[in-house]
Amino acid sequence: MTQIADADARQKLWDMIQGIKVAMLTSQDGGHLRSRPMVAAQKDFQGELFFFTRASAHKVDEVGGQAQVGVSYADADHQNYVSLSGSAAVVRDPAVVHAHWSEAMRTWFPKGKDDPEIAILKVSIEQAEYWDAPSSTMVYIYGYAKALATGRAPHPGANEKLKIA
Repeated sequence: MTQIADADARQKLWDMIQGIKVAMLTSQDGGHLRSRPMVAAQKDFQGELFFFTRASAHKVDEVGGQAQVGVSYADADHQNYVSLSGSAAVVRDPAVVHAHWSEAMRTWFPKGKDDPEIAILKVSIEQAEYWDAPSSTMVYIYGYAKALATGRAPHPGANEKLKIA
């Protein structure tokens, strides 16, 4: 497992996830795993993800003071897949809300960035894994032909596990 102190590794993760609008955030709900679509609210990645939510949302209760969560991103068109795990905490600090606010958030919070119902789930990433495969049709044709000829699946692209914290 690679340590993410390496800025290049952190940048690689950010390059893979920044264009993917919706992530799946997984938490524990009464001993069961539960995932829901979320949109991260940030302009860069320093090892944390920020998700706006309502303070009264059930996921806030699931996270409580702090809880282990998973965040998954998938971009099938480009064959990029990222799985992140870490701890989530509920943040009600107006400075954090203002730092991550975009006008598009008004769709869910019509009162704006000072809406008393706003909370942020801050996910501090501890580990990550990504799969980065070439997505061109020619790569698939080559892989298919190689599998037929050799009886073995090709291994295009990269798979890397990263330790973040």
